[in-house]
Amino acid sequence: MTSVKDFRIDQEPTAEEFGRGAFVFTDDYSVFDWGKMPDEIPQKGASLCTMGAYNFEVLEQNHIPTHYEGVAVPGEAIGAGSERVTVDLADALAAGIAPREMVISLTQVPELPHDGTDYDYDAYHDAAGENYLIPLEIVFRNTVPVGSSLRKRSEPADHGLDYAEWPDEPVDLPEPVVEFSTKYEKQDRYLDREEADRIAGTAAIDRLEELALSVNYILTEQAARAGFVHEDGKIECLYYGREIHVADVVGTFDENRFSYDGQEVSKEVLRQYHKRTQSEWVEAVSEAKAEADARGVADWKSLCDRGPEPLDPAVIETARDLYCAGTNAYVGSDIFDAPEIEAAVDAAREL
Repeated sequence: MTSVKDFRIDQEPTAEEFGRGAFVFTDDYSVFDWGKMPDEIPQKGASLCTMGAYNFEVLEQNHIPTHYEGVAVPGEAIGAGSERVTVDLADALAAGIAPREMVISLTQVPELPHDGTDYDYDAYHDAAGENYLIPLEIVFRNTVPVGSSLRKRSEPADHGLDYAEWPDEPVDLPEPVVEFSTKYEKQDRYLDREEADRIAGTAAIDRLEELALSVNYILTEQAARAGFVHEDGKIECLYYGREIHVADVVGTFDENRFSYDGQEVSKEVLRQYHKRTQSEWVEAVSEAKAEADARGVADWKSLCDRGPEPLDPAVIETARDLYCAGTNAYVGSDIFDAPEIEAAVDAAREL
């Protein structure tokens, strides 16, 4: 189970074959790596499942292999008996269903042994063989928003930008930047190319970068057609049959950053809201992570002496409208009862 979606296994994978399972999207949200927050955002799960399924189908139309098989809906909703069936997103939407369940092929995910912050990737790959989830996140960036972590790790000149320091507004990059970070460590960290290559195992780091750039290009084009700017995002991948497949979920308002008319339309809205209204908790999280690094321990959360407070109901409603209106606009369907995207963006701008 992850913080915002449940994971179901219907058929276990083996060293030679995929298994089968599903992501079941919840209405939970998470910021600053905290995990489940005190509130739920109504219909957030369905909006992310819908957007993720849409993007997977666009990727497959562009001949990019993925682990996506379809979305699960009640059979009676499409005249197929009483059991749940797996269909394309268009069939679910035609039946008036905003799906919450995404059916996927499963690969092996061995335990990643560790002693404090010392992780044994050799053991992971010895157990994984050649059917495994690559323990990396491959991050791509088209812009550098105000909240981007890239500002902390580099200078504008590193990316061909003519600024002495990062300005107080988003900056477009002349070319997309690809970075690699850990996936299964308690506290994610960015990697140089040599370490990323070692952690990737048999999978070629050059191919991962090439795939990330292709996915980024496709999502950026799709976003532009719907009036969004695609700022940054990530992919996760699996290795099977000497081929890399895009895994996890792709191009949603949680995995990626999008903006519309200069306003963030992503989980970044909630991140920035917490920074403004619960700054003591945000600072406590940062201090706990730093202390965990200094001690060489993995569990930073146990060192945090504060927890987040619930959101005001009006903020929850604004966030719900933003997710639902954004998904409607992105996929070109009025599946959710939500304001027009312009109205939802204006409300988010007032938070």
